[in-house]
Amino acid sequence: MASPRFDSWDDVVAFACGLPDVDMAPLYGTPCPKVNGKAFVSPGREPGSFHIMCPHEEEEVLLETDPDTFWQTPHYEGWPGLLVRFGANDPERIANVIRRAWWDRAKKAQRTAFGERP
Repeated sequence: MASPRFDSWDDVVAFACGLPDVDMAPLYGTPCPKVNGKAFVSPGREPGSFHIMCPHEEEEVLLETDPDTFWQTPHYEGWPGLLVRFGANDPERIANVIRRAWWDRAKKAQRTAFGERP
């Protein structure tokens, strides 16, 4: 199976929609992947990037260990999420961050069916 690529919002949507029980539904007027009515990725406000939900503790680690991929603007500070640049060098790491964002919004039964948190 080929590694995912995240070169565009369409790539992000295609990957996210491959996760269990994901539907496209509006978030501030833009269709976004959601599980149980909760968005876990969105286009973001900055060109060349998308936004992903992420707990603060993990957010800090990602920002410190890979600032070329994960970043923030003042708009997102204090919010449990960060920006991800399209075309980053480690798409599998991004895929796992997306999977964790989904898992964090999944119901217990969905988590059990999926398995351990990525």
